[in-house]
Amino acid sequence: MTREFRIRDASWSVDGEALRHVRRIVFVVEQQIPEALEWDADDPVCLHALAIDANDDPIGTGRLLADGHVGRLAVLAERRGSGVGSALLEYLCAAATGRGHRALLLNAQCSVVQFYRGHGFELAGDEYIEAGIPHVPMRKLAPR
Repeated sequence: MTREFRIRDASWSVDGEALRHVRRIVFVVEQQIPEALEWDADDPVCLHALAIDANDDPIGTGRLLADGHVGRLAVLAERRGSGVGSALLEYLCAAATGRGHRALLLNAQCSVVQFYRGHGFELAGDEYIEAGIPHVPMRKLAPR
């Protein structure tokens, strides 16, 4: 089966509009996270991954911070369940490993813990609330 999307590196300076588009729909509109909390000083310096469809329209995104944290993984609702999120996560994990990170870290919304467990992540701490949403820290050791 051929994927109807592809993942590529993206930068905030060049691809910011596409990255903001997906995150605004998923986090600000759908999850009602205040927009002021969504954008931060890490965005300009992260490695971003962008999922685009056959028409080059943005359908998903995620980012990798310099310390090996994966974050802001978002897929448009109509594309969830089609492998976009898994492809983005695998792409970012490979980038982290390529940069020498020995452990991959993320803060998962509790509603998607099973998704991350399916990719080898394990709980690494207690539940907490961020932007009104329950989260848990998760960790995965990088392959050697």
